[in-house]
Amino acid sequence: MAGLPAAAIDTTPPAGGMRRLEVPHLSNSALAQRVLAYQTDADAARLEHAYDFARTHHGEQKRKSGDPYYFHPVAVAGLLTQVRLDEVTVIAGLLHDVVEDTDVSLEEVEELFGRDVRELVDGVTKLTRLEYRSEETKQAENFQKFILATIDDIRVLLVKLADRLHNMRTLGHLREDKRVRIARETMEIYAPLARRVGLYHVASELEDRSFEQLNPDARAAMCQQLEQLEALNQVDLEHIRQDLSMLMEANGVSCRIKGRRKTPYSIWRKLERKEISFRDVADIFAFRIIVDDDAEECYRVLGILHTEWSCLPDRFRDFISVPKPNGYQSLHTTVRASGNRRVELQVRTEEMDRTAENGVAAHWGYKDEAYGFDADAARKSGLDAEANLRAFAELLEHEGDPDAFLEHAKLEMYREHVFCFTPKGRLIRLPRGAMPLDFAYAVHTAIGDTCTGARINGSPRSLRTELENGDVIEIIRAKDAPPVQGREALTVTGRAKSAIRRLAQGQQVEHFRSLGASLVRRDLRRVGIDPVGVRLDQIAKQLGFDALDDLSEAVGRGRFSTRSLIETAFPGHDSAPLFDHDKTKLDDDHASQMVAGEDLKSGVTLHLGTCCLPIPGDRIIGIREAERGLVVHSISCPQLASYDASPELWVDLEWTELAKTGAVGVARIRVTAFNQRGVLATLCSAVAQANGNITAIATDRRDEDYIDILIDIEVEDNRRLAQILAALRSLAVVDKAIREQGRTDAD
Repeated sequence: MAGLPAAAIDTTPPAGGMRRLEVPHLSNSALAQRVLAYQTDADAARLEHAYDFARTHHGEQKRKSGDPYYFHPVAVAGLLTQVRLDEVTVIAGLLHDVVEDTDVSLEEVEELFGRDVRELVDGVTKLTRLEYRSEETKQAENFQKFILATIDDIRVLLVKLADRLHNMRTLGHLREDKRVRIARETMEIYAPLARRVGLYHVASELEDRSFEQLNPDARAAMCQQLEQLEALNQVDLEHIRQDLSMLMEANGVSCRIKGRRKTPYSIWRKLERKEISFRDVADIFAFRIIVDDDAEECYRVLGILHTEWSCLPDRFRDFISVPKPNGYQSLHTTVRASGNRRVELQVRTEEMDRTAENGVAAHWGYKDEAYGFDADAARKSGLDAEANLRAFAELLEHEGDPDAFLEHAKLEMYREHVFCFTPKGRLIRLPRGAMPLDFAYAVHTAIGDTCTGARINGSPRSLRTELENGDVIEIIRAKDAPPVQGREALTVTGRAKSAIRRLAQGQQVEHFRSLGASLVRRDLRRVGIDPVGVRLDQIAKQLGFDALDDLSEAVGRGRFSTRSLIETAFPGHDSAPLFDHDKTKLDDDHASQMVAGEDLKSGVTLHLGTCCLPIPGDRIIGIREAERGLVVHSISCPQLASYDASPELWVDLEWTELAKTGAVGVARIRVTAFNQRGVLATLCSAVAQANGNITAIATDRRDEDYIDILIDIEVEDNRRLAQILAALRSLAVVDKAIREQGRTDAD
């Protein structure tokens, strides 16, 4: 921390951190010597060849600063040596731009430097030779490719982070609009990814440099307040450091003590997230007590600290017993130290400190006489790099649309986590704010698809309940249960949302296929053709469909009419009877012929509910009313809620055969369409093509952009209505088309 005595706060970057290069440019031999210093079996000649190859092929290219372009890949390689990455990764850092920016091919890279180098270079190469619909889609598809490569080899991410870190350090030479775009992308994608794999110092610098571009005034204000606060607290902080040193020495604790100051951006984020003021941030200054590699010693130190000073109970965190997902381990406590000053103390081992600073990059070294990533040591320390990126792999598997993937990936990276358990003790990590459906889909897709409820810590709870750390969740399942309405709103994870949309799409397809098949069979019978004797699969192929299911779905969605089917497959056959305007009207005068029920008393007056306009195919219920007799409602009618406390008024009803085969009812639909010329003609044509008969049409709301239109349509049953709605929803001019169930007698 600037302004404090060197003994008070140690700001020396940890060994292996991606620090600023000591010189602006490394020679080829100097770079090779850096690698040989930690990987003694590295091939110096190969490293120098890669260096010279990059310099030669970038040739006369210049950066915006005017420096030779090859300075950039050399700087990236230098950063990679500071985290002690292997020879292959350093070479990939040298060559990461040659395929994108020169005439070098991936095949040439593989021939000269090996397949491993080729794959790493390919993983960080932008897809500039492909054209996309927009800059956003280009970014999304690049990110998909990047994540796919990262899942296969974590070194792709490390090269990319080094590349982005150097670019952010030299951002000042670009135009303002480019600086802002790059800074936003860095803040949204690369800084969270760095944090995800434990590279805290890289993440912090990326965030703070992005913050400087995106909100320079706010950062300047933060810096000013930090400098003022540091000056005011300089003496107290030195006293605390001395007290800590004496306390540890008196108790025989061998350790080193260093301090840290929060970055301007991390303070700004806390002010936003917690809606507090600058003076209320408790951990602006903190001290780290780093002991030898013994976790038990951390807990002994914690006991010493709490014996000497009062702790704030709500500020204690144990990340040793439950590490963060990126492997971070430490004990955090806030105490009232000398002068009654609140100060955060962090206790960790040397190994924990290395992982805390460098995350996945802290686990490169020799194992079995070969230099590389020690996955076992990383997992032992609490860091499973593959598991940390698995959420993105699952998103890629289930979310085909690049833009949706990018959106969900950002959410996945930004959120903090909660840790919950299955009844058998399996730990499930979820983003904060997750609900039981997120938990169900995290366990298994099939469990999420069949989830109807949840017990949390043994008690039945709503699916809207936000989960908390330590919750034990039991998912209640029902194989054939109807899906919970609004399921997607009950989730926050991309995996759950993708699975729900996929399930809904599958159910929708099955619904339209069933609806279409039913309409085909019924309309064939209506024109005197027995569907049992018709090879519908052959007719489907004759009409240009790959399979009968495709034909059924097209009919169900209103994209292909049964009239066209009959006229094409049975030339000369009269299809006019498909819609019989002489059918019995479904109204109060004929209600007694249309509705039946075991508890229906003879002579009772029947009325069709004008609130919901039930039509054949709807599930119906009767409500006894003192003045009107029995009123028939569809089971989904919102008015039924007012009778929940009076079950004695309910009568089970069903449609008669006459209603099912010889009646037409009126349904009302609401269409929200773009307000443009010819929209009414387009809607009416779609209804007619779907065999609907419009009896009334009115404008309910109209503004500059949209128009709401109410349409009354004669239909045989709710299957025909579903087909008409599908036909309307398929129109480009239609924003929404729904069945209206709110009409009153005054309409």
